[in-house]
Amino acid sequence: MICQRQTSRPDWDTAPSVYFTKSPDPNWKFGNGANSTHAQASPTAATAKHIAIDPEAFGRSFVDNYKLCISAVVPRPIAFISTRARDASSENLAPMSFFQLVNAEPPIFVVGITSSIAEAKDTLRNLVETRECVLNIVSEGIIEALNSTSIDAPYGVSEWDVSGLTPVYDCETVSCARVKECIFSIEAKVESIREFDSRRMPGVKSGSLVTLEATRFWAREDALNEEKNQLNLQVLRPMSRLGGITYGRVMQIMELPRPFFEQDLQGMEGISKLKKKRAGKE
Repeated sequence: MICQRQTSRPDWDTAPSVYFTKSPDPNWKFGNGANSTHAQASPTAATAKHIAIDPEAFGRSFVDNYKLCISAVVPRPIAFISTRARDASSENLAPMSFFQLVNAEPPIFVVGITSSIAEAKDTLRNLVETRECVLNIVSEGIIEALNSTSIDAPYGVSEWDVSGLTPVYDCETVSCARVKECIFSIEAKVESIREFDSRRMPGVKSGSLVTLEATRFWAREDALNEEKNQLNLQVLRPMSRLGGITYGRVMQIMELPRPFFEQDLQGMEGISKLKKKRAGKE
């Protein structure tokens, strides 16, 4: 079915570049609430009610919760994680979209893995054993290769062979390889690993959270500015995960400067006016 859908869809558009637009409402002011696009999301957006969903309700499976959450928490950045076995007998390359930057000093990242340590798949097993990895950021140029590494290959099979991507063994603080084709890569060491208890099966571990500290950054020179503190989005062309088997592409962007309390809102006087305005609405 998916192959049939792909056949009927237009080809990938290689022409567009990343471009800036205005925000949906350039005239938005403090206290205005949602902009006009809020009411345009669906024909019933103005009257539709919210439904409460208990994740542990009788008859509701963890798969239901998984599908709902990955369709709602979007777009999600993708960590293309390179690891290797403790004895270096095998190497692994896997995409993880439960991934995020959570601190800047030191640079800390987290990766969520939906398995326990006892039943660890390749990536988690290697992280537990070696305490190191490389986090490669995903661009559109490697998206098919990345997706191929999600194959259900047995432990010991190298996804480098499956994907055809190029391992580079020049990392300075870890022993595993970075992906040559990736614009940006991060050498990282395990800071901690925490397991989660299942609500449905008491005593069973259902997932793991790996906290990682960055020890080196690798940036391709054509994407990096002179100060070495920003990447060119036009070169990076990042991809993200959405719901189901869907990926997203970043093309249209906007800028919104962070407001200042005294300068832009006029401090407590401005807050007082907004409160009076809100009270009048209610």
